[in-house]
Amino acid sequence: MTSSPDRDRAIEPLPPALSSMWRLCQLGYRHEPRLMAVAFVLSQLAALPDALLALWLMLLGKGVLEHRSGMVEGAAIGLGLSTAATWFLRTVSTRVQRRFRDRVTIALESHVAQLQASVATIAHQERPEYLDRLSMLRNQVFVLDHMYMSLFSTLGWILRLGVTMALLASIHPALMLLAVFAAPTVLTSTWRPAVERYAQESGAQSNRLARHLFTIATTAPPGKEVRVTGIGERLITDRRWAWECWYRPVAAARWGSAMWHALAWTIFGLAYVGAIVFVSSGLGASASAVLLVLAAGARLSAYIGATVGEIGFLRGFWMDGSRRLAWLEDYAASVAASGDLPVPAAVRRGIRLENVSFAYPGTSRVVLDNVSVTLPAGAVVAIVGENGAGKTTLVKLLAKMYEPTSGSILVDDTPLARVQAGEWRECLAGAFQDFFRFEFRAGHTVGLGDVPRLDDEPAVLAAVDRAGAGDVVARLTSGLNTQLGPTWPSGVELSFGQWQKLALARGFMRDQPLLLVLDEPTAALDAETEHALFERYSAAARGTSESGRITILVSHRFSTVRMADLIVVLDGARLVEVGTHDELMAKKGKYSELYSIQAAAYR
Repeated sequence: MTSSPDRDRAIEPLPPALSSMWRLCQLGYRHEPRLMAVAFVLSQLAALPDALLALWLMLLGKGVLEHRSGMVEGAAIGLGLSTAATWFLRTVSTRVQRRFRDRVTIALESHVAQLQASVATIAHQERPEYLDRLSMLRNQVFVLDHMYMSLFSTLGWILRLGVTMALLASIHPALMLLAVFAAPTVLTSTWRPAVERYAQESGAQSNRLARHLFTIATTAPPGKEVRVTGIGERLITDRRWAWECWYRPVAAARWGSAMWHALAWTIFGLAYVGAIVFVSSGLGASASAVLLVLAAGARLSAYIGATVGEIGFLRGFWMDGSRRLAWLEDYAASVAASGDLPVPAAVRRGIRLENVSFAYPGTSRVVLDNVSVTLPAGAVVAIVGENGAGKTTLVKLLAKMYEPTSGSILVDDTPLARVQAGEWRECLAGAFQDFFRFEFRAGHTVGLGDVPRLDDEPAVLAAVDRAGAGDVVARLTSGLNTQLGPTWPSGVELSFGQWQKLALARGFMRDQPLLLVLDEPTAALDAETEHALFERYSAAARGTSESGRITILVSHRFSTVRMADLIVVLDGARLVEVGTHDELMAKKGKYSELYSIQAAAYR
């Protein structure tokens, strides 16, 4: 008995902010330790001269008032050096930080791509809740490298604040209370982005719908249908409605948080005015002390504003992005491919499904219900049934894209659940109805089906021949070296059927797979071409018995599947019939009914 690691899994909360940021810092340090250290040190050194400007201004004022020329000259030199040092260190720091950011950007993007691609299952790419998080992470990852700069900058502003508070405390310890009155601004700056981000994420589905409708209205693939159906105005109206559904709660959250933030700043402003009155009237301090409070207090206000703004920016975007990245790391680790048994070298008896049931994670609807069947070694097996019967889901389970909710799948006597997903997929080949258009050179578009032989032209040509795609390659200006895709220089656009033939060739790159899956891979081809292709390939598959390869054929064309050694009929998530074409026709059951309906349409 096995169960899917994603079954009934509730969406996990995002990890804590500080630990997520720490993990992101560790990631940056792992890839660029020296650059990161130098960038951090320079950013803090650049903060010191700027923080000392209030001290030089006090000394300058004191020297003028007391007619002490040496103090005036020293203060003037200090001001000049502080200004020059601030400019120089800031310039060098910016250049070093930019170099560090450019270098770490590649590492971050690669890390996110690797995490998503290496997850054993594909639930995270099909569950709406996960898609919302991943879509936001994809938007953030390209600028997530800015978090390091924002963090360095925040620490620099805090250093300025510390020096300024020390200067104020030298006048009177009570002036340290200004930091207390600044606390509400810090609290609201960290609270505001969280509220706004929650509102944005709550409406992420509406935002995705708005983007989807915009893509439909502005891109070429749906262009013909948009114009023929005349739905352009409807798309615009629906997109506006979807955008409003997302934006209204976001705008309300922004206004509400802004009012609290403004109140916090009002409290600090009153405290600052009170501090000036306290020093000038209450203490009867010297003019130079009042000048220090004015200069340091004014800079304190600017420093608090910058610190609060940077913390808000850090909290609202970079910290939020780091939490999503940490969540993806945790998710990938929780569903990491596991297995302690090797993949069988060959299939001797077949693949057995024993009481297999499956419901997609996050749903309760059973897509496969208690399916038990044996797929014989060396056989061509057709899976048929009406739309929604569970055909493609069964293929996903055989490819370990998901684990069964209950029941088990065995390759001979080896439980498939105990085999590493990556190792098993190395023994798989196939083509799928939702194939992807890889816009590479034609040879690589096909060769990707067996990466170690990506540049093996004879192997690529053999796969092209098996897929009946020779006519596609023959029409290309530079053969296998032709760039595909009209968006690239000298790129060639193909018809849907031509793309599908190349996808089929890609599925035929591996010579000796244990399992070959052909899930509606020729839907764009005419019935006669599909029949001839599968007939030729079925004959070839039966002739290679060394590995016991099992070929799974999913097709809606019953004239094609009748050639299979075994036909599996699904209906309403259940297995209803198994047998050869002749056996099933003799039973006068579901298969016979569907076959007769389709055959009548061709008469």
